[in-house]
Amino acid sequence: MKTFKRRGKRIRASDVSLVFQFIFFGIVGVWFASFIPFHLLFLLSTTWRLDLFQKHFMSTYGLISLVISLVIVASCAFLYYRYRYDRIRQVIHRQKLAKMITENGWYEKKQVQSSSFFKDIPNGKAKDKISHFPKMYYRLEKELLHIQTEITLGKYQEQLLNLENKLESGLYCELVSKELHDSFVEYTLLYDTINSRISIDEVIAQNGSLKLMDAMYWEYDKLPHMLIAGGTGGGKTYFILTLIEALLKTDAKLYILDPKNADLADLATVMPDVYYKKEDMMTCIDQFYEDMMARSEEMKQMPNYKTGENYAYLGLSPHFLVFDEYVAFMEMLVSKENTAVLTKLKQIVMLGRQAGFFLILACQRPDAKYLGDGIRDQFNFRVALGRMSELGYGMMFGTDVQKQFFLKQIKGRGYVDKGDNIISEFYTPLVPKEHDFLNEIAKLAQ
Repeated sequence: MKTFKRRGKRIRASDVSLVFQFIFFGIVGVWFASFIPFHLLFLLSTTWRLDLFQKHFMSTYGLISLVISLVIVASCAFLYYRYRYDRIRQVIHRQKLAKMITENGWYEKKQVQSSSFFKDIPNGKAKDKISHFPKMYYRLEKELLHIQTEITLGKYQEQLLNLENKLESGLYCELVSKELHDSFVEYTLLYDTINSRISIDEVIAQNGSLKLMDAMYWEYDKLPHMLIAGGTGGGKTYFILTLIEALLKTDAKLYILDPKNADLADLATVMPDVYYKKEDMMTCIDQFYEDMMARSEEMKQMPNYKTGENYAYLGLSPHFLVFDEYVAFMEMLVSKENTAVLTKLKQIVMLGRQAGFFLILACQRPDAKYLGDGIRDQFNFRVALGRMSELGYGMMFGTDVQKQFFLKQIKGRGYVDKGDNIISEFYTPLVPKEHDFLNEIAKLAQ
């Protein structure tokens, strides 16, 4: 059986009252350690007589020492809560996991005969005793919860293999990964996701990867093409502008399409290759496709070309086609134009990774009418921002997804599938009110 160097704390049946035990023994221990030293000399040097004991402790000195010890206990409790809150929430999580197992009855028990005071005389009473409690381990490491559960082919295997929804809602966290090891399944969850939100200054693109949150990256070299969905007020435009600004800090070449002639169209005053007219946009799509095909041929002719390696290995720069309000654009086209655009986009999403040609496509809802023929499945990184219906989430992530979606009134919040078929909570990078995208992008585009 595969062993793990760090499994964490074993979850046991007795952990159902772990919080009470932790608080009770912690307080008693601190009180004892702070109160007894005041009276240690008395306790060591005095014979145990009740009258002397009462006289010593029921005195002004005894009362003062009691008050001081209680102040010390309260101060220690406050400091521990303030600076060691991680430890407290670990105890809470472990108790919740123990309760999950016991309250769902995912353990085996047997009846045993209770022993009486006289060992040779049975008392005739039987009580339940846990004979098997599933092996579950918990650890918190760098804001990530790692929960490992043993799989034994028992009758509770299905429940232990599908804990995602219970863990996400019960521990207030989001699933990051789920891995099946030899005899164990490991759930990795991000705790308190909003604390992993970063600012726009921390959004860095390097080595074919773009940082969007702490421990969350869009690895466009491995999992190309991004699909963004979200209605008005969800933070979609600011997110796209953040991506543009971050990518311009690299050697990437960007093409911007905005059929509604809205915020992204304003970038035409500070950078090239920004289009909002239908004819110009169609020409740009055609040129982007032609450039991709031409680079694919040129790469094979380069002296350092190697089968299996991509554009970055050859020292070439990536190209990004940023396409906002995609559905609005498709509705402008007649049938023949519609088919031509879909054909080109399908080729881009299927062949672009190796040559370094990537598509960032945004719309209010990814209707299958304009993302048919498997195009939608080629978008490995998918972000849904703001309020969306169940139908919209189904279009975005698939109708068979077993995920509970919750609405929070936070701009820039949504859900993401970063290419591993695991949907987790997502927050776009924070943009300060004084941040001017036009000025910043103008500096980068020079």
